[in-house]
Amino acid sequence: MCTLAIFFRVFPEFPVVVAANRDEYLARPAVPPTTLCERPLVIGGKDLKAGGTWLAINQFGMIAGLLNRRSDLPADPDRRSRGLLCLDALRHETVDDALRFVARQEPERYNPFNLLLASREGAAVAHNRMGRIETTKLTPGTHLLTNLDVDDFECPKISRSFNRFAGLGAEPALACDPPLMRQRLAELLSDHSTQLDARTGRPNSLCLHLGDYGTRESSLIFVTAAGRVEHYFAPGPPCTTAYAPAPAPNADGIAIYPKA
Repeated sequence: MCTLAIFFRVFPEFPVVVAANRDEYLARPAVPPTTLCERPLVIGGKDLKAGGTWLAINQFGMIAGLLNRRSDLPADPDRRSRGLLCLDALRHETVDDALRFVARQEPERYNPFNLLLASREGAAVAHNRMGRIETTKLTPGTHLLTNLDVDDFECPKISRSFNRFAGLGAEPALACDPPLMRQRLAELLSDHSTQLDARTGRPNSLCLHLGDYGTRESSLIFVTAAGRVEHYFAPGPPCTTAYAPAPAPNADGIAIYPKA
């Protein structure tokens, strides 16, 4: 189960900050941020099994993050990849356009999902649940998303860590020291404090290690007030893997790297 935190219009210098861990089977093939689409330019991680993405950015400054949603039914392997829908959404210029596109999809084509869409102009989540695609607009503030609803404290990850993420949002001086902000976010994403999930009986921590399954990658994404997107990527669990500058598209459709 992946974890995604978003600070939406919390820091004036960075209207959008996303901190995300991707949990997946370790053997599932994938590559770190790369060009996924050229027009518009979309850059993100690529799942080599199904061809989609779990987290990517387009040249219009929009971020899309895909999380599998909890369901009592097993995933249907014959349904279209949810990661391909994430990529389709990034072909749109605005969050509203992308959200309308996702809302028009036939829910039975996809297994349950949560899809975050965020830019300086807006942020929202599309949920495919119980045979319907529903949408939730995000208000300014700190929000957490896993495999349930936004800010759903039934999820042990959210109930344990929400106040810690929100506490960072209450420190406006952090935005004046981006390296320190990245360090603090990385520390949160590296947390191994475990609660058993009452729904499954399995450990439930932000940085997860369960044999052949666990936290595979981690990302810190910052959208500046001027619209520049900066991506720092750890190609492994954040508890043991350093973040390094990763490419992100600019408004001219050119891949750029942030400062180390």
